[in-house]
Amino acid sequence: MNVNINKVKIIVTVPLKNVEEVRNSVCNAGAGVIGNYTHCSMSTKCIGTFKPNDNANPYIGENNKLEFVEEEKLEFVCICSLVKKVLAELREVHPYEEPAIDIVPLLEESDFE
Repeated sequence: MNVNINKVKIIVTVPLKNVEEVRNSVCNAGAGVIGNYTHCSMSTKCIGTFKPNDNANPYIGENNKLEFVEEEKLEFVCICSLVKKVLAELREVHPYEEPAIDIVPLLEESDFE
């Protein structure tokens, strides 16, 4: 198998009221392209948990109190050359001080024999 990573999947959790703004921002920056389609993404409702420490400035919740927040897990593909630009746009509009972002390398079907 010859592997060459050209795309990643970016996954981020977002408060429900901010999902469309984040989705539009990252897609307008070039993420979410699959073949002849743009603005491709998937979102799943979920419950996020976090406990801000004394140094945090939480968008939701209180310092030193465990929070449970309804969020959407937003997933979209991105070519590697645009990852830094897309992440900058994501952080610009995301309301959290420290958004949880996963970047997962993707294999192409052509990588398999």
